[in-house]
Amino acid sequence: METLWHDLRFGIRMLAKSPGFTAVAVIALALGIGTNTAIFSVVNAVLLRPLPYQDPERLLIVWANNTREGKPRYPISPANFVDLRDQNQAFEQVAAYSTFIGTTVMTGRGEPRGALQSMVSPNLFALLGVDAALGRTFLLEEGQIGRDQVVLLSHGFWQRHLDSDPGIVGKTLTLGGNSYTVVGVMPRGFYFLQREIDLWLPLSFNARYHPSLAITNRGGGGFGVIGRLKPGLTMEQARANLTAIARRLEQQYPEVNKGLGATVLPLHEQVVGEIRQALWVLFGAVGFVLLIACANVATLLLARARSRAKEVAVRAALGAGRLRLVRQLLTESVLLAVVGGGLGLVLSFWGIPLLLAFSPSEIPRQTEIGINAWVLGFTLAVSVLTGVVFGLAPALQASKTDLHETLKEGGRTSAGSARHRLSSLLVVSEIALTLVLLVGAGLFVRSFIRLMRVDPGFNPENLLTMQIAVPQSQNSKVPQMLAYYDELFKRIEALPGVQAVGAATRLPLMPRNGVTSTLTIEGRPVPAAELPEIEFRRASTNYFRAMGIPLLKGRYFTAQDTPQVPPVAIITESAARRFWPNENPVDQHIKTFSSPNAPWLTIVGVVGDVRHFGLDSDARPEVYIASGQAPPSGPFMVVRTASDPLKLAAAVRAQVQAMNPDQPTDNIQTMSQVLTASVAQRRFNMLLLGFFAGLALLLAAVGIYGLMSYTVTQRTHEIGIRMALGAQRRDIVRLVVGRGLVLALSGVGVGLAGAFALTHLASRLLFKVSATDPVTFVSISLLLTIVALVACYLPARKATKVDPMVALRYE
Repeated sequence: METLWHDLRFGIRMLAKSPGFTAVAVIALALGIGTNTAIFSVVNAVLLRPLPYQDPERLLIVWANNTREGKPRYPISPANFVDLRDQNQAFEQVAAYSTFIGTTVMTGRGEPRGALQSMVSPNLFALLGVDAALGRTFLLEEGQIGRDQVVLLSHGFWQRHLDSDPGIVGKTLTLGGNSYTVVGVMPRGFYFLQREIDLWLPLSFNARYHPSLAITNRGGGGFGVIGRLKPGLTMEQARANLTAIARRLEQQYPEVNKGLGATVLPLHEQVVGEIRQALWVLFGAVGFVLLIACANVATLLLARARSRAKEVAVRAALGAGRLRLVRQLLTESVLLAVVGGGLGLVLSFWGIPLLLAFSPSEIPRQTEIGINAWVLGFTLAVSVLTGVVFGLAPALQASKTDLHETLKEGGRTSAGSARHRLSSLLVVSEIALTLVLLVGAGLFVRSFIRLMRVDPGFNPENLLTMQIAVPQSQNSKVPQMLAYYDELFKRIEALPGVQAVGAATRLPLMPRNGVTSTLTIEGRPVPAAELPEIEFRRASTNYFRAMGIPLLKGRYFTAQDTPQVPPVAIITESAARRFWPNENPVDQHIKTFSSPNAPWLTIVGVVGDVRHFGLDSDARPEVYIASGQAPPSGPFMVVRTASDPLKLAAAVRAQVQAMNPDQPTDNIQTMSQVLTASVAQRRFNMLLLGFFAGLALLLAAVGIYGLMSYTVTQRTHEIGIRMALGAQRRDIVRLVVGRGLVLALSGVGVGLAGAFALTHLASRLLFKVSATDPVTFVSISLLLTIVALVACYLPARKATKVDPMVALRYE
């Protein structure tokens, strides 16, 4: 310990004597370690830490595997859930949760507030091992019809809209016109799968909420299932058990269960979703940045080793062994790394909130992201390891010295050429790593540009959206509902600058916007289990005009499409192409949902496809039902304006409030904002990878510039001789730049091989761009070569200004 303390004090003195070198090295390391710490804090919270539930490794998610439609995560029907719950041998507890997140309105407590609600089995919270922060969770008997008028609040909803009332438990809330008793408030940060949920209701399979909730419904899915494994059982055993149950149900109910298997996966995998690959790609990118920073500092240490050659030789002459010298030099490099790590940790304290501010809402467990003991330990370990990695080779090189040659005044050591070769190798490595990062960033940029050029099927410009609802007193009376919408739309259309107003049950690119139904085509008898699926929406008369969705055949809905005339429908181009490939679908008759009481609909038009589920998702076959014949209670309204739609937001809000004072008006946004939010994950990936690649490019440029500057300094004597013998300035520039160009091209060659090998790991994150896109590879190679040439040219210009007389006296 005494020797270590001596090495530390000596190392501090030596670093203090070279403040410029120390500052550059510390900053480079701080950038590398800081970015690694910030990204690791996300990876740790999202991917590595166990979920905040009791024994989370025993929690499994169960879906139906719909092989007919190619959907391995298909919702489970109420009747199938009951059979799964009662017949399984793998789980000690099973709970269901609705995959459809509903909206409701809280009234009677000041300004109306919109809320997102989810229905869950009463035992869900006990299954997870989570208790309420205030009050309690649901009782099993509250899953019975008649006892289900209770509600659990999220901590955020309780804080924002109920002023953190500590006496809220036992009070009633008016939600959607019905009274519910508050039984509890969940802990801060708690969520189950969907972070945005405000309220939980007990699942009672009450058909009064919706016919699909009936306990006898086996044909329509709507639920995900979570189970807690019995002790000692594995996921594979659970999968085998549930697959056997699915086969039995398929045999018992072939008309609805044909082709339905079982998909079983860990809850953690369901929570993480597709973000896993993106985070590992980003973590690998910051790892490359750290390696480039290490190579940079190692190059600096090698250059510094020459100025310390006599010091090392004197210490060796006085009896210091090579191991002792290596330990001293490694102590200094680790000291540098620890200081850089400390500064990097400070940068990460600032960077993590910035990272979260730009991160998309889809990143799960955001509330758990931050600096904790694991992140601190990671930073310390990376700092020490970094110090050893970038310091070992320079230390070994510096400690290998010829005492006789080094101690001679003006002597040159044979180690100089070895140091130069090692420095060159480090710079080549920097350039190669940088090229891999730049290629990755280039692929993401090209992918994002391609994505933003995709036609969404509608015109998002100058389009205002908000969700509306008819007053509760009119909610079940069709004539009053139609009159309400008609009057509201007329009022808004009368506003200056408004061009069209429409409404639909779900809008493009919004979360939770998918509802499917089966499709029956007149004259094509198909067993119920083999009926194809089609997306289902209701739309108003002017919805397509307001959205800018083109009409391809037939007509739009009109004011004459009322409940008194035969029901009509409009289908999309994809539906026409799939179900009527060689004929005109207009005037054909279809039926949505497999109920025998469902009415036949006459197709009156075909409209263009809309990418409802994302710009990167293919348009699906869809059917629109005229809302003038079957009005929804809470559709989304769209207002087409002549200019900036936000300037009309206040006027639209006023008209909505005048018609229905209980209508929340805090959910207005433009369709352009919706579109931006829909690509937030891809934009986040592109911006982060681009930032890391830019940082790597800067470090690589500094590295090659530093090496060439050191080379020029080392060859000052030689350059003077060349100039004295008649070499022109262009010859000197060619000499220096040529050496740098060889290194740059070597690094580009190695980097291209690495990029070809690694970019396929991110291929799933790309959109219509090959992982080996030649345009990206060529352009990035040229860019890096140009940057390297510029970094070489600056020292070359310096070399041309050498005075031959001064150079000949050099050393």
